[in-house]
Amino acid sequence: MGWYPRIPTGELSLYRAIPKVDLHRHLEGSLRLETLLDIARQHGLTIPQTHFHSLVQMQQDEPLTFTNFLSKFQTLRMFYRSPEVIRRITREAIADAAAENVRYLELRFTPVALSRLQGFSYDEVMDWVIQSAEEASREYNIKTRLIVSVNRHEPVDLAEQIVEYAIQRRERGIVGFDLAGNEVEFSALPFEGVFREAKKHGLQLTVHAGEWGGAENILEAIEFLGAERIGHGVKVLQTPRVLQAARERGIAFEVCITSNHQTGVVGAVRQHPLPQMVREGLKVTINTDDPGISRITLTDEYRVALEELGMPVAVFKDVVLNAARASFLPPEERQSLVETLEPELNRTLQFL
Repeated sequence: MGWYPRIPTGELSLYRAIPKVDLHRHLEGSLRLETLLDIARQHGLTIPQTHFHSLVQMQQDEPLTFTNFLSKFQTLRMFYRSPEVIRRITREAIADAAAENVRYLELRFTPVALSRLQGFSYDEVMDWVIQSAEEASREYNIKTRLIVSVNRHEPVDLAEQIVEYAIQRRERGIVGFDLAGNEVEFSALPFEGVFREAKKHGLQLTVHAGEWGGAENILEAIEFLGAERIGHGVKVLQTPRVLQAARERGIAFEVCITSNHQTGVVGAVRQHPLPQMVREGLKVTINTDDPGISRITLTDEYRVALEELGMPVAVFKDVVLNAARASFLPPEERQSLVETLEPELNRTLQFL
């Protein structure tokens, strides 16, 4: 059972039928629990049988804080033990997205996280993810592009290496560059030069900001790092100046409803500011963030937006199309995606 109460299968199938776009899904937060257990058996890892779930997935009765949420990633790093594991988790993440009718997926991954345990080189890790993503996209008939992510708490020179490798692989499905991690204690400003280099060589830019930190972090990401999209960004409503700047520049927000609740950003799902962000004229999209950790799917998130947050169907349709329009695809592919999705959305949403 996932984070939400069990929904009747027939009802949930209506939401599963909706064609979807996910712009904000972390590979490292998308692992299947059964895969983790299988890796543990294959590699002789000793895992605590009684509370293993709570080490890698959010539970209903544990603290809803960003430090607790981030602690899951530390445990997950212990499982990246071979090229085969990295290829497998990439393939499964894409397979899981396809199973819930995601038509376009931007899967972001952190080479440092995947490489550190076994000392793999960053370029090797990128190649393993790229190859597996290409194969899985063909196998499961889903368009997938990749975003390379670095963390704020790690050295800038490390990010410089990563962006160089990413630029070299632009023709192989890497379309974007991302800054993630603890924005409360670490500024984005030291990475300004790295982002300038990424943009110069054709990578598109997204930055985690205004999630755990304040609205000023969003403005910093836009003005200094050149962010075209903001990961989460729910604090944007706190500061009128930042709200106006984001609206005027057409910045897209990669909102992740359940994740924002589980990290303590919003006290309850029904208190999520997504509807107000829409009313304020922001370009909002709905995404999963870390479906394995959060124990959710994009189908769940779409249902919550419509039922728990009361989003009108017509508005919801625009939000899904916002994601297509904000994708890091070339303009002609982006327009094709919008034109493909719109009639399918009209057909499937009429039953809700």
